[in-house]
Amino acid sequence: MAVGRIRREFGKMRSGPKTNTGFRQWTSRPTIVENPVAMPTRPKRPVIALLLSAVALHGTASGDTSDARCDIFAPGADRAPETLSCTFSQRQGHVTIARSDGIVHDLTPSVETPGHYLDQNGRPAYRQDDLGSEGLVFRLNEAIVYVYWDTSALEPQPAGSDPTWPFTTQDYDATTLLRCRMAGAAEFGQCPAGILRMEKQQASIVLLSPGGERFTINFMSDYVNATNRDVSATLSGDTWTVTVDEDEIYEVPQAAITGG
Repeated sequence: MAVGRIRREFGKMRSGPKTNTGFRQWTSRPTIVENPVAMPTRPKRPVIALLLSAVALHGTASGDTSDARCDIFAPGADRAPETLSCTFSQRQGHVTIARSDGIVHDLTPSVETPGHYLDQNGRPAYRQDDLGSEGLVFRLNEAIVYVYWDTSALEPQPAGSDPTWPFTTQDYDATTLLRCRMAGAAEFGQCPAGILRMEKQQASIVLLSPGGERFTINFMSDYVNATNRDVSATLSGDTWTVTVDEDEIYEVPQAAITGG
């Protein structure tokens, strides 16, 4: 992978006025905050491998109740109007999603077709496994509910904290804010990211999407991929442009991956 030599030092970032997309406009290149005690490289271990055990940890098939994050979409909407804390329970196939706004979805499984249910009002509902190990999707009569096991996006950001929260150099080799936008948006915003570097100038970058979903993009020697998402990536000069599910666009400086 041929790239030009680039400076490791980035100018500090100043956020401009909010645009009609809800983001703040960039005024300079992103700052990458390095972990001063990080090892130069890490073993080759894309974060995708660490996520494969997520479902087992939450015990959704054993009758346990798990805290979760619920993104609620109206049918036909492309953005979640609500992101709520919720609990997810599954007992002998029966599913209960209790939302923090007081709404409860009780789903009784079909004995004939896996993934098909009836809600408490006798209306059909369907489960989809599009999120893989990150969660489940339930298509209901009145809403589409995305249930995520990772609840970190619900945590309030401490006053005066680093703008790359919830990513810190205690857990990552470096943190940064990446330029990001939805495919239909005119302006770029900022998405916080944590960087886990590996040998041979490879890295896994964990980030929060514009919709608040945490996922990982793996920049390997001969490919770029992401957890439970379709991606296309092109390198122009010293910047990767990554399109995720044809809907989200991220710009990743090569220095974020290699450390300069």
